Amino acid sequence: MKKPTTVIIDYGAGNIKSLGNMLSYLDVPYKITDNRDEIKNADRIIFPGQGHFAQAMTKLNSKNMASFIQDIVSDGKIFLGICLGLQVLFENSEEAPGTKGLGIFKGEVKKFKTGKTPQIGWNKIKTTENNNFLSDDYFYFVNSYYVCPQSTDIVSSFADYHINFCASVEFQNITAVQFHPEKSSNAGVKFFKNWLEQGF
Repeated sequence: MKKPTTVIIDYGAGNIKSLGNMLSYLDVPYKITDNRDEIKNADRIIFPGQGHFAQAMTKLNSKNMASFIQDIVSDGKIFLGICLGLQVLFENSEEAPGTKGLGIFKGEVKKFKTGKTPQIGWNKIKTTENNNFLSDDYFYFVNSYYVCPQSTDIVSSFADYHINFCASVEFQNITAVQFHPEKSSNAGVKFFKNWLEQGF
């Protein structure tokens, strides 16, 4: 039986090194690429995120990858978005007024109005009925912004940082998380093992 292929999208931003270390630890072959054919032919896609909403979208648009990602996600490719990789799935962000996100989900990204930003450190998630494989573990967060989905039906977990905010979403082939599972020790290992089994 052919082993599923995993691709990390290289769009010029994102925390790729830690992610690669996690996949290597789990003995999962992966490729870091911006080659459309390799991405399209992969079984699983990871969209890493770290940085600024506008910079990420600028890089995606400069590589003509925004519509490409929209298409492959719509086609049912198993997809994981991490941190900024969650935020760009939405329509817009307070971090970059006037910059359009991928718009795969309706909703916006808002900034924490209270508390020190960014939130840095461990925080416990509380899963919802929409959760397929997460558990109520502590994960590592680094974020000043959080997503506000128009539909709560896609929210698979919440976390609390002065307010209750969406920590992850799941919808069909899409899983996207605000936290960094690749930096979350045993909880992260468990997360990736469960995610890697999705659809196979």
